[in-house]
Amino acid sequence: MNFTEQILSKLGFTLTPMQEAAIDAVNSRRNVVLLSPTGSGKTLAYLLPVCSSLNAEAQHLQAVVVVPSRELAQQCDEVFRSLKTPLRSVCLHGGRPTMNEHRTLKEVKPHIVFATPGRLLDHLNKENILGGTVKVLVVDEFDKCLELGFLEEMENVVRRLPRVQQCVLTSATDAEEIPAFIGVFEKAQGSVATRLDFLENSEELHRRQKFHIVPSPRKDKLETLARLLSVQQDGLAMVFVLHRESADRVGKYLQEKGFCAEVYHGGMEQERRERALSKFRSGCSNILVATDLAARGLDIPEVRSVIHYHPSADVDAFVHRNGRTARWDAGGNIFLIMSEGEVLPEYAPADADVVEVEENAIMPVLPRWSAVYVGRGKKDKLSRMDIVGFFCKKGGLRSDEIGRIELGAHYACVAVSRTKLRSVLKAVAGEKIKGMKTLIEPMRR
Repeated sequence: MNFTEQILSKLGFTLTPMQEAAIDAVNSRRNVVLLSPTGSGKTLAYLLPVCSSLNAEAQHLQAVVVVPSRELAQQCDEVFRSLKTPLRSVCLHGGRPTMNEHRTLKEVKPHIVFATPGRLLDHLNKENILGGTVKVLVVDEFDKCLELGFLEEMENVVRRLPRVQQCVLTSATDAEEIPAFIGVFEKAQGSVATRLDFLENSEELHRRQKFHIVPSPRKDKLETLARLLSVQQDGLAMVFVLHRESADRVGKYLQEKGFCAEVYHGGMEQERRERALSKFRSGCSNILVATDLAARGLDIPEVRSVIHYHPSADVDAFVHRNGRTARWDAGGNIFLIMSEGEVLPEYAPADADVVEVEENAIMPVLPRWSAVYVGRGKKDKLSRMDIVGFFCKKGGLRSDEIGRIELGAHYACVAVSRTKLRSVLKAVAGEKIKGMKTLIEPMRR
């Protein structure tokens, strides 16, 4: 049984045709361009063969995965850790001191890093990372490389990785041109990259996504959005807007109306963004109002609705937004709220039906869970089992009254039954968790 078969057997995974083709192509040690819809499992498709090529006994960096956002870097690192290989990883991104990451790099001696381009380049320039040992480069969501600024950073990164033998590019949308830097590797190999195009599978994804047009009789769509959310009983909903200011405004309106809504955009401090994602991912908030920063990479299977409060700038952004729902083989609903006089985008599906919501009362649907903040995390040697044991023993909860636990480096977000929140906070007040004093309170925004 080879490396990949061992991992799949241990995790109980069954590969899709796309993943099988990608694994074979990457194992051939050639450059690979992988195009496949969002939610189809591209991360696993490149991680399995890349990991199988790395030497766990070595003490140096061998592979780099570059991603466009810190959230995607964290998510890819989580997928890697779920494989439970003997390989070591470090996640590198902005929003925290470079020096802390430098210490972690020295302590861990990773075989693979997951990094945003700017932070990776910073570590390479400071020689916190020695690029001469890297043999595999993966660029996830490579179409972002074609955007101004990002492309320049990537070209600088490639220059600092002189001994890369293989490059793997992935995207959920096609690009007319491949980033120029892949030509460096093609020239070195004397061959053209293997191109795997599974975007035709987007037709199957389209069948699992139901598209709806929601008319708003007012130019300001806030009330229409609230009425629509009042009838969305199943799963989580993501509301997409174009600007940070709009996200703040829409989120504040929904919160004032009694909805459990979080806001997410690039102008927020990292800790606030992480708290918002933790609460949404754990189901303690069932609405996330976000800019297109959240349109890529977030893998939250419970998202059942994507709502376009503002139409996306182009079809690619539309595709990536919609990809937050109907992940893997699940279904989902896509809503476009259109005010009077607003022109329906050309990319809107012709088979979208019209949903009238103006007769609906505004009645917030509250999630089952409430978020509890625990001021200790992984760095304090705290595990999820420690947290479950503490809340059952000290808080008087049953295991089915505890939901998802988001365990960070220095804190944890614990989903507890909404009806038990007050009693459990009273029961654990002043109690130590794993012998440590800590702050335990409702998670704030």
